Amino acid sequence: MNFKNVFRWHYPVLLLLALISLRAAAADTLLVLGDSLSAGYRMSASAAWPAQLNDKWHSSPAIVNGSISGDTVAQGLARLPALLKQHQPRWVLIELGGNDGLRGFPPQAIEKDLSAIISQVKAANAQPLLMQIRLPANYGRRYTESFGAIYPRLAKANAIPLVPFFMEQVYLKPEWMQQDGIHPNPDAQPFITGLMASELAPLIKQ
Repeated sequence: MNFKNVFRWHYPVLLLLALISLRAAAADTLLVLGDSLSAGYRMSASAAWPAQLNDKWHSSPAIVNGSISGDTVAQGLARLPALLKQHQPRWVLIELGGNDGLRGFPPQAIEKDLSAIISQVKAANAQPLLMQIRLPANYGRRYTESFGAIYPRLAKANAIPLVPFFMEQVYLKPEWMQQDGIHPNPDAQPFITGLMASELAPLIKQ
């Protein structure tokens, strides 16, 4: 057998397979589907924690910030198909529900829309990562508890990770909050970046 000829014929095939593997690895993307807490409300997009985490991880995986300030769960659901088609993410971090809760939307409706988001992400062969969202205590114990229970229930029902809510620690630092008392300021972003790196790395860096 002429091994030189075998190598010459198989080399292009091996090279193509290697390039396909490299493209697949490079295409690993984490899509952040969120609201103002991840969009970088009243700050540049590059200052928001998703952009900082993308820099920290050197785009491996690449982080696409699909968050829009003011978005409800229903609005995120409406935008999701286009985002999935455009970015074809491997993971989708769902950080939605805060605006629904602040407006007093029925928990059943919030849960229904979140469940639809999870189903769409799975149908796109991506891994959903659901962030726990909590409301300030002044919204009433009954409503806040009913709202907060949505997330662990969905995570358990869909067998997906439940990511801790980063704002629970940010709220404790007044110097990290904007004047509205709701949104984190630029000074809080490095802390959020580090926290999210530690929470997300075990889930996606395998």
